[in-house]
Amino acid sequence: MKVILCGYNWIGCKALTELLDQGYEVYVYTHENPYYVNSLIDLCEKLNVGYTTNKINKSNIPFIPNIICSIYYRYIINKEIIDIVRGKIFNLHPSLLPKYKGCSSITWALINGENKTGFTFHYIDQGIDTGNIILQKEINIEDWDTQIDLYHRVMYEASKYFLEVLQMVIKGFVGYTQDAASGNYYKRGCPYNGEIDSKWPLDKIERFIRAMYYPPLPFAKYGDDYVKTLSEYKKLINK
Repeated sequence: MKVILCGYNWIGCKALTELLDQGYEVYVYTHENPYYVNSLIDLCEKLNVGYTTNKINKSNIPFIPNIICSIYYRYIINKEIIDIVRGKIFNLHPSLLPKYKGCSSITWALINGENKTGFTFHYIDQGIDTGNIILQKEINIEDWDTQIDLYHRVMYEASKYFLEVLQMVIKGFVGYTQDAASGNYYKRGCPYNGEIDSKWPLDKIERFIRAMYYPPLPFAKYGDDYVKTLSEYKKLINK
């Protein structure tokens, strides 16, 4: 079985090791990473797995794969690639699709005061996060969650189902269609440019501060000051 893994971060590393443990031949498409992101490049080199940081396209695939897995891949995969594997290509998305399509889904769920988030394994089609749903699980959002711990909780739970989803796709499970009219799409980029609006209700400000917490990325900002907690924000506005 030949598999192409389009992946990044520790969840991409986890997917690679599980594929290799199953005896699959794997080639990896990934991205350059900053020091604070687990390096799939380093893991490929350590395990002698072929890889590239070029975007996947028809001209650079090393073989015709049986299946393609997208695990935190940051490029949109085009129709030519989808057709090569006859639609046996799936993605892991950190939201309960069709809600929160696009980017920063966990961050936006926190900001918007959702009680639940989760993950969705879905087929890749020509839309963005619009393909048939293969498997989906809910995860509670706690009042103390920050972006960093909620992201890791969601991805850790999702990692438990990776091989199960892989087998479902191999066996031809078609999934079930999403309600195209439901949910919202969020563009890439930091919500509200990372800046607190003092006109927001206090509970939204508190959620926004937690949603921006992902060290070493910048904290929420109010004026010229970075804000790590609601109490710090209150001190600033009461100066």
